[in-house]
Amino acid sequence: MLIIFSGLPGTGKTAIASIAARELGAVYLRIDSLEMGIIRSGLVADQWNLGPAGYCAAYAVALDNLKNGMTVVADSVNPLKITRDAWRDVAIQAAAPYLEIEVVCSDEAEHKRRVESRKSDVEGLCLPNWQQVMDREYEPWNRERLVLDTAGLSVTESARSVVAARPPA
Repeated sequence: MLIIFSGLPGTGKTAIASIAARELGAVYLRIDSLEMGIIRSGLVADQWNLGPAGYCAAYAVALDNLKNGMTVVADSVNPLKITRDAWRDVAIQAAAPYLEIEVVCSDEAEHKRRVESRKSDVEGLCLPNWQQVMDREYEPWNRERLVLDTAGLSVTESARSVVAARPPA
């Protein structure tokens, strides 16, 4: 099973995805970690010049793990239809069920507070400021997904919703 997260920075998706992965005993793929590994390799200068490298690496690792019967939790902003389709296609290629999730924070003041008070837990990762989050390209969804609004749900409640909504293995 592939559990595909998406959402703007500061909505709580990494905290939710991490807890859900632990509860499910799943492989946890975090794009931020993969991208910083690529940067540390010296192949690119910084996180702003990576292009799709982190996503492409994650798709390959997810496919390998799905083929081995593992549940995979994919944690990324996943802002575009093309990236969302690519994640879904990984699950289809592996003949694995999938669950698409969008994490939002409908309380703009709370979302801004979170963005402005966050500290990175990935060495070298530069977190976006509020203006960068607001300016980020994020295409509207065009298909069904589980929407978690963290303005009204705690991280724990949200993770429980993910575990409860997962498709049968």
